[in-house]
Amino acid sequence: MGVALPLYLVTMASQNVPGVAVMRSLGYEVSWRASMATTGLGTMIGAPLGGHGVNLAAITAALAAGPEAGEDRQRRWIASTASGVVLVLCGLGATAFAQLIALAPEGVIPAVAGLALLGTFVASLRSALAEPEEQLPAGVTVLIAASGIAVAGISAAFWALLVGLALRALLRAWRRTGSAHSG
Repeated sequence: MGVALPLYLVTMASQNVPGVAVMRSLGYEVSWRASMATTGLGTMIGAPLGGHGVNLAAITAALAAGPEAGEDRQRRWIASTASGVVLVLCGLGATAFAQLIALAPEGVIPAVAGLALLGTFVASLRSALAEPEEQLPAGVTVLIAASGIAVAGISAAFWALLVGLALRALLRAWRRTGSAHSG
């Protein structure tokens, strides 16, 4: 629960909901129920085999369904198919790549991963802290997540989301009540 629930929320918020929105904005009709059933089934099939969650991949959807994939809307399926083939090829090469990574000296991979994510982390932090009224909930969320403290066997990521969202809702309600009383 400590990992699954935060991953579910992140996947829904960053891939599935934007994926449907992107497709609809490009003029394609997407059934929410059918797409969630399909991605859920794909995740259930892939999970025992070590696969990650299947989702609508908002960025890939935008690239494969948008004008960048060609002027003729009837032929944009080629971009989706090409994307799928490339991903399958990457998957087939993953074992060899994983073995190559296993040969790296201890500490190299976490260092490289940390460096690769540093830009994303800074951009995300900047965005989360851009609005003054969002700074406290965002800061508390980051601190709880970074603490690594698990409560009742549930990881810090879950508690960070829960406390951050609760604090955000509480502060918004407090501001609304405060502005109603000051008027």
